[in-house]
Amino acid sequence: MREPKHRLTEIDWPDFGRAQEAPSPTLGELQTRLGRVREQMERRGLTHLVVYGDREHFANLAYLTNFDPRFEEAVLIIRADKDPLLVVGNECESYLPISPLWQAGALRTERFQDFSLLDQPRNDSRPLIDIFRGEGVGPDATVGCAGWKYYGNPAAMDVPAYIVDALRDLSHPERVVNAADLFMHPGYGLRSTCSALEVAFFEYSGAKASEAMRKLHFSLRPGMTDYDLVASTPYDGTPLSCHTTLAVGKDCPGLSSPSGRTIRRGDPMSCNVAYWGSNVCRAGWVADSDADLPDAAKDYVAEFAGPYFEAMAVWLSLLRIGQPGKALESAIHERLPFERFGIFLNCGHLIHFDEWLSSPIYPGSDLPIRSGMIIQIDVIPASPVYHSTRLEDGVAIADSALRDELKKEFPKCYERCMARRAFMESTLGFTLPEEVLPLSNMTGILPPFLLRPNLVLTLARS
Repeated sequence: MREPKHRLTEIDWPDFGRAQEAPSPTLGELQTRLGRVREQMERRGLTHLVVYGDREHFANLAYLTNFDPRFEEAVLIIRADKDPLLVVGNECESYLPISPLWQAGALRTERFQDFSLLDQPRNDSRPLIDIFRGEGVGPDATVGCAGWKYYGNPAAMDVPAYIVDALRDLSHPERVVNAADLFMHPGYGLRSTCSALEVAFFEYSGAKASEAMRKLHFSLRPGMTDYDLVASTPYDGTPLSCHTTLAVGKDCPGLSSPSGRTIRRGDPMSCNVAYWGSNVCRAGWVADSDADLPDAAKDYVAEFAGPYFEAMAVWLSLLRIGQPGKALESAIHERLPFERFGIFLNCGHLIHFDEWLSSPIYPGSDLPIRSGMIIQIDVIPASPVYHSTRLEDGVAIADSALRDELKKEFPKCYERCMARRAFMESTLGFTLPEEVLPLSNMTGILPPFLLRPNLVLTLARS
């Protein structure tokens, strides 16, 4: 069978709906996660695990407690023989009830005022080294530290030095090691695969982000400012996983936030909306057709956006449990050569509360696609002539057992995922493995001319 070929087709965007409320982790779910952490600690010979969080780097902490620091830093200290201790600053004490563990009395807490913002009270808490000492950190302790990255050297840390120094003073420098991979490694990290509840949460997030992106597409008009365009999206206060971007014009860097620029016909444009667990991004031209494009880019669909769409169709068809990451990487680079498409980053990655967790997809990767992975369709081409195109959404990989659990526990979520699959296959022409569950209401929808959002790329087999 020949590979799919692109064409432009006028469609009506379907209304898949979305959840009205985000699923919240239960006490039992959080206790299960803590149990898995303690199993990993025992395997590694760790007596303690210190999980660091701040406003930006909160995901590991939120995964374990449902608590994400506001304004301040926080540390969770896990050991085998006691409930975990969550150490927070002044303002976060009032936020502790967000954690089901805290509500159930299964999470101890202590105030450490140096976590608070500058010039706030600092006269009513113990020194951090005394808190660690009280948790049994001493010469015989082996401590893992989980920040937001891991490195080839286990002594390399991204947790603030004053925290690591206190641990090393109590134990020994060689017995304080980076343990972020316990959560984040694409082959075995605890957050690299997700439960049915997590899938349902990320589907809630993905649908909401895609509805915002849909509104942006249908609100776009030449002459409006980028501020006006972003203001058209129905933002309701849901926490963002990264800044909303809107880059318009050839001289505007791709990660730019709105700045008051006027949007003009013939401008290239890229934009994204990202909530916890989702990032929906598109790129194209502020145009009705190729007649609005610069002369050098008038073949944008035939030479750039269309081949990209075809390659992404092959990529999605390979997204099977057991598939090694290198196969997905090769599928893109064989079809989209670097000298023309400029694809530099990984051809897809894992997403969780944080927009980029890690990735099993890189050259030579034997790491397999596994059930429970939430994979971001994130393949980013760049060209000085054609600008870019993008088909960026999240999908869940779910074997039959996970699909059955999702269908039982979150039936409406499951129905939306199946409806999206049906639309992608019947209307857009994709061939999807049965384990792929689209989490965004825009998955597969790619309008190259942004002033005609109903004119989208589809696939034909001949």
